[in-house]
Amino acid sequence: MRINDPKLLAGLAELGIQVRPSTNLSELTSLGIGGTTDSLRITKHESIPLLLNLLDATHIPHRFLGGGSNLLVDDGELPWVVLQLAPPEPDIVLEGTLARVDAAADLGRTVTFCAKHDLGGMEGLIGVPGTVGGALRMNAGAYGMQIGTYVREVKLYRAATRRVETLRGRQISFEYRHTSFAAGDMMLAVILELPSKPYNEILKGIRICNEKRRSSQPLGQKSAGCIFKNPPGASAGRMIDELGLKGLSVGDARVSDRHANFFVNAGCACAKDMLALIAAVRQRVQKAYGVALENEVVVWNA
Repeated sequence: MRINDPKLLAGLAELGIQVRPSTNLSELTSLGIGGTTDSLRITKHESIPLLLNLLDATHIPHRFLGGGSNLLVDDGELPWVVLQLAPPEPDIVLEGTLARVDAAADLGRTVTFCAKHDLGGMEGLIGVPGTVGGALRMNAGAYGMQIGTYVREVKLYRAATRRVETLRGRQISFEYRHTSFAAGDMMLAVILELPSKPYNEILKGIRICNEKRRSSQPLGQKSAGCIFKNPPGASAGRMIDELGLKGLSVGDARVSDRHANFFVNAGCACAKDMLALIAAVRQRVQKAYGVALENEVVVWNA
């Protein structure tokens, strides 16, 4: 979608919103898949309600885009614009054991920054790509931990009230790869309360997690992480592997040879190919195990 209305463009400029025409979303997603649309870069949280009022008044639909690491975007010209936060400087501020982190901050850098100040607990997230906001929305976790454990406060734009609000951690439900945030909510910032640990101890945990990832995940290839959530008491990757589906492909969309729950873009895969591969694997697992796999990857259909 293109923004051509001069009045709207002038209004966006007054709010300090930077318009980037014909942004190729394949360049902003870890899968390297996605069509084109205008993107709007937001520098001030307080401008979001006014921005959305402008878009609504001119009938411009929108989507919030974070780091693009758990996302499969449709191909072609997209029928909505994307909104992105520009991280402030600094984007992480420490106060004792509290870390005030902007949602646009890189997740891995946040983990290492806190570690260097003897704040641990998030070692398992060191290799998870994307932003802190994305990790919050899906309650990212690995190796027995999840980010929701450490959340004390979240600042967000709430679609239900159309205001920027602050929620306490106890007001938010954090479950396995799921939270109580609504689809139209936009994460803005978070306060994490982290346990104090010696840096050397945190670093040891980080190295262990990194080694596990290097030995089991296709880190050098374009992927969106795990495609499916693990069913209760089972492993989606193990079921896919047991069915001999590693290497199965549709076009350049391929089930990883290293981890069966990672689907990779082995060249120039399009969304149609990846969706067909996801459907084929889900069908095979359903037939063999009677289990309906649920997507962990978020799909944006045009």
